[in-house]
Amino acid sequence: MASEVTRRGFLEKAGTVAAVAGVGAALTGATAEAAEGKATKIIGLCCSPRKGKSTATVLKAALDAVKAANPAIEVELIELAGLKIPGEVAAGVPLGEGEKDDFPQLVPKLLDPQVAGIIFGTPVYFGNMSSLCKAFLDRCIVFHKKFELANKVAGVVAVGGGRNGGQELTIRSVQVALMSQQMIVVGDAPPTAHWGGTVWANAGGPGSAVTADEAGMNTARNVGKRVAEVAMLLTKK
Repeated sequence: MASEVTRRGFLEKAGTVAAVAGVGAALTGATAEAAEGKATKIIGLCCSPRKGKSTATVLKAALDAVKAANPAIEVELIELAGLKIPGEVAAGVPLGEGEKDDFPQLVPKLLDPQVAGIIFGTPVYFGNMSSLCKAFLDRCIVFHKKFELANKVAGVVAVGGGRNGGQELTIRSVQVALMSQQMIVVGDAPPTAHWGGTVWANAGGPGSAVTADEAGMNTARNVGKRVAEVAMLLTKK
C-alpha cells in the first residue's frame, strides 16, 4: 500500500512547487530589478471563464490607465479562461492520471522580479468571486511559505450583473487572500477612492457593453492608476 501522503508533504513534492523553486531566491518583490533600471511590469489577471468578455475589457481599461500614468511601465493581460487550474491540488489531493494542470506555467510570470503589480479581475457570481478565481488563489498557497508575492502591489476589479450586485463584497474577498500573501493591497485612486473597480455589466440594458457603465469604468481606471503610482514609489532608486 502506498504510504500516506500528508498535505504538507504533497505540496513539497508537487510540480507547482518545483516550478516555484526554479525561479530562485530573487523573487522577493519587484524592487531589486527595477532599481537596476530594468522595466517595471504590471499584469492584469482575468479570472473570468469567458475569454475576451466584460472582465477582460475592464482589465484592459485598467492597464491602459497604468500606461497613461507612466508609459515606461510594461503591461500584460493574462486570461485564465480555457486553462485548467484544479483547486484540489492546494489541499494536497493529487491529480488523476492524465488530468491537466496549467497553473505551473503561470508561476514564472507571476514571480518575475520585473512584475511590480498585479490587477486581479473577476466576474461576480452570487456575491463572490468566480470559481476559477478561487481555485487560482487557493493554488497560490505554494507562494505562501516563503511569501514570494510579498511587496508586489495588488488591485482588484469586479464585474457584476447589477449595479449593487456584490462587487464590493467580491473585491474584499479577493483582497483578504492577497493580504495573506503579504502583497501591498490598494484600492482605486481619487476621485473615486474606494476599495477597487466596481463595474456594472448591464448598465446600458441587458446585453449591453460593459463600457456603458462609465462611472464603474472610471473606478477600474483608477485602480490601474493607483497600482501604477504605488509600484513606482516602491521601485524608485
